[in-house]
Amino acid sequence: MDFKYFNFNDACNQVIKELNFQEPTKIQAKVIPLVKKGRDIIGVSQTGTGKTHAFLLPIMDMIDVENESVQAVITTPTRELAQQIYDHARLFSKYDNRIRVSLVTGGLDKQKAVSKLAIQPHVVIGTPGRIRDLSLNEQALSITTAKTLVIDEADMTMEFGYLEDIDAVAGKMRSDLHMMVFSATIPQNLRPFLKKYMDSPVIVEIDDHLTTSANVQHILLNTKHKDRFGLLEEIMKVLDPYMCIIFCNRRESVSAVAKALREDGHKVGEIHGDLEPRERKQMMRRIKNMEYQYIVATDIAARGIDIDGVSHVVNLELPEESDFYIHRSGRCGRGKYKGTCISMYDSTDEENLAILERKGIEFKNQIFKNGHFVETGLREKRKNRPKHQTELEKKVQAIVKKPQKVKPGYKKKRKYKVEQLVRKEKRNTIKQDIRRQRKERYKQAQRDKKAAEEE
Repeated sequence: MDFKYFNFNDACNQVIKELNFQEPTKIQAKVIPLVKKGRDIIGVSQTGTGKTHAFLLPIMDMIDVENESVQAVITTPTRELAQQIYDHARLFSKYDNRIRVSLVTGGLDKQKAVSKLAIQPHVVIGTPGRIRDLSLNEQALSITTAKTLVIDEADMTMEFGYLEDIDAVAGKMRSDLHMMVFSATIPQNLRPFLKKYMDSPVIVEIDDHLTTSANVQHILLNTKHKDRFGLLEEIMKVLDPYMCIIFCNRRESVSAVAKALREDGHKVGEIHGDLEPRERKQMMRRIKNMEYQYIVATDIAARGIDIDGVSHVVNLELPEESDFYIHRSGRCGRGKYKGTCISMYDSTDEENLAILERKGIEFKNQIFKNGHFVETGLREKRKNRPKHQTELEKKVQAIVKKPQKVKPGYKKKRKYKVEQLVRKEKRNTIKQDIRRQRKERYKQAQRDKKAAEEE
């Protein structure tokens, strides 16, 4: 399948050509036909799968330029993501200047935003709070005419507490609203909202965990409980990346690490939620201008924000959510380029690492010694250590162990003994469960009796 299959208008085809899209990604191939049919969609995919153009292309194809009203609203949880989608959307206006796109986010002058909305845009892209403010409070933005609502990065939108704003916005829109929700995960708490506004949505799930990691080498760096910042300083002497993102789990950690690296003479950028709007905008501009070799960031930078030229990712600590590792590592190794993701760990991270390995991540286990990365098989050896055995396992092991003198038919006898032992243990377990349940029922009956007497 290629993009000609979708019969896009000329502006869309020109954008596809300029971006050098050869063929649709998996999510584009599935989502675009559904958008054109007006189906409600829940798209579940990781970052880097091409989901932005999965909804932008069909939306821009269906814009009625003769109709001077808002036709689509696209929300994102952060200003950076909104700016990024806006930049992609403006490209369509380059090939058809009748298409009007507006960016509405916090940090921009509200009065200027209101004055710009004197002529309503066809497509509005922004953060939930500012869209709500301009449409419901200022009544400068008329969203009641919009046929389409896109909620991008829905799980992060909910995590940041913006679902109430989106609920208020969606509640003022058309009853036949066409809604699309895109997210890396669909948390349970999000489902009531989706049920409220979506009509038999089609779930498009791209189970492609390693899409963002296909060109990435994953290295585990055993810290052996050493100071991680000190280890970071050591490996920075030999990395020499084109651009490297250093991830921390907390905003305070980002600020502290960035400050310390600057004091060491490095030119370092930082991205986290505590930056003022003007600082964040300035920081993103400098990052896009390749002014920094190192960027220290929280996970906000891993969720859909395109930073070109990232060759290395360093996790000072593993993310608390395993899916965030995919987002982080997906910042490097994009397109045809190779990338390296280095994650510091100690013995407390074993459970997280096991989850990531089950997802298909193949790690190289290393230590940093005398200025070099040295491969080690410590984690594999630890996996092969004997586990703590239950009493039943010990008894079975004693039976299974081959005796020095073997008599005819010993295998059948051994098998019979094992089965007999397992059945006996199973019966004992059932008996214990029955006794426990009887005790619980008796205690509950006594509590009920006491409550009835007190009444």
